[in-house]
Amino acid sequence: MNTAAFYHRPESEYAYLYTEDILHIRLRTAKADVKKVAVLMGDPYLLQEEQWYQQETPMTLLTSTDLYDYWLLETSAKHKRLQYAFHITGVDGLTAFYTDRGVYPFTEAFTALPNFYFRMPFFQEIDRFKSPDWVKQTIWYQIFPERFANGDTTNDPAGTLPWSSQEPSRTDFFGGDLQGVLDHLDYLADLGITGIYFCPLFKASSNHKYDTIDYYEIDPDFGDKALFKKLVTEAHNRGIRIMLDAVFNHTGDSAPQWQDVCKHEANSAYADWFHVNSFPVVYGENGNFEGQATLSFESFAFTPHMPKLNTANPEVQKYLLDIATYWIREFDIDAWRLDVANEVDHHFWKKFHTATTALKEDFYILGEIWHSAQQWLQGDEFHAVMNYAYTETIEDFFVRKQITPSKMVAGLNEQLMLYRQQANEVMFNMLDSHDTARLLTICRDNKDLLRATLAFTFLQHGSPCIYYGTEIGMTGGNDPGCRKCMVWEKAEQDQAILHFTKALIALRKEYQALLSFGRLNWLIVADQAQVIGLERIDQKQELVAVFNQGTTNYSFETKDKVRMDHLVLKGKSSYCIQPGGFIITVKERS
Repeated sequence: MNTAAFYHRPESEYAYLYTEDILHIRLRTAKADVKKVAVLMGDPYLLQEEQWYQQETPMTLLTSTDLYDYWLLETSAKHKRLQYAFHITGVDGLTAFYTDRGVYPFTEAFTALPNFYFRMPFFQEIDRFKSPDWVKQTIWYQIFPERFANGDTTNDPAGTLPWSSQEPSRTDFFGGDLQGVLDHLDYLADLGITGIYFCPLFKASSNHKYDTIDYYEIDPDFGDKALFKKLVTEAHNRGIRIMLDAVFNHTGDSAPQWQDVCKHEANSAYADWFHVNSFPVVYGENGNFEGQATLSFESFAFTPHMPKLNTANPEVQKYLLDIATYWIREFDIDAWRLDVANEVDHHFWKKFHTATTALKEDFYILGEIWHSAQQWLQGDEFHAVMNYAYTETIEDFFVRKQITPSKMVAGLNEQLMLYRQQANEVMFNMLDSHDTARLLTICRDNKDLLRATLAFTFLQHGSPCIYYGTEIGMTGGNDPGCRKCMVWEKAEQDQAILHFTKALIALRKEYQALLSFGRLNWLIVADQAQVIGLERIDQKQELVAVFNQGTTNYSFETKDKVRMDHLVLKGKSSYCIQPGGFIITVKERS
């Protein structure tokens, strides 16, 4: 038995309060190395009196990756504290006692020792990770405002091009605005959308608005605050939540604070608002050139037009926290998406969490992080991250054909085990965005592949997001190609994909509780056939999905207990009744 693979850590994703009354305990062991695991547990002050170390509670094998198995015990938290250790039996018949002090032989001489046990000293409800329930029910729709719809030509910036008149560049304007979004709210409601994620709306000089000038003003190219307030109200009336983009890692170089630094240098009142290494901060001096390291000041991705804010400065903190709460207080927004969130200090994000959730207990905080994010998901910073590591693993199998079904399953399971379950339930799952090539493009215009990839993603933990236009078959490469004008002429929209997307959203809503809280089991992982089958199951119902990305048909028989109510998304598949149950044939690439 490989005892070096044992891993557990209290007060982490391995031991945490899931609800006020339920505690989750996880354990990691080497893959296929352990036959069973049991937990010895009880109140730390009653070990000798109750001798609870003589009682065992079995753990369940939860999931596996390439290297590890993960075990789960879901137990009552009513006693408010817990002392526990693990009795592990290997497939080789050997046993071990895994404790806070290491690994020992499983004997009463060790199990009766109180200081050997892991401890959860007291379950503090205030420290429990709480995720907003409404997010689990949300179907997001991402809007790049400048390219969604031009509803008011009177606010078009100089040089605005006719809608969809040419391929987009990084500097052109087509006149998209908030009135255009307001005009199409019924379209979004009919699609089934229940949440809008807006790329930045605040005053800025670019078409993307990630170079903020004034965080307190809606960009005049988009409208004004009165129009935005009306938009929020009308969205809420349709059951649609609103998430804004907070660019707090950096400002634009036209922001008045940065301009003051450029003018007054070290004497500026804002000199410490930024990460200035030396003066002057003039482009072309001290290494300040586009596309290379900016030596005299720090910026986003070596871009001198986006100087980095010093969020450790109390004045900057006060300024940004007032902005964060202002748009909640005055406009009733429901969520912030935090741009370049991993480059801002944790101390600031903890204050951000406290300030925003104090105004709205169920406020949603989403961080843009493209990698493992445990440190931000402890319950006192973010509720979720943009789940790139998860959805890119899906794309690596379905779209890019870089990995096998078993490797995809291992990767997805590994991501799920990084976080508490309540974080997984509100992860933000998107397959394309303003930062990536569009889904149909990376699918090489294969619409069946797009359908399969979307359907698979909609069956996962977390809340799915559709990038504007994906539902009608829009294409586009990486920035700026992914930022084309929305196609509104029905004759130019792919109505078949639109119909499929509506059906998929309806499926997600119908089975939302099952998909948010139900267990995920992998039923078929066939590398040679390129087939993946999964079930989402709870005490009431079971949803089975099979995806065949191979070149031949694949048939399988369901379990006797499964009752085939209906094929909710049939694709090219067929089924027939047999004495033992149902035989389902999934045709190639279906």
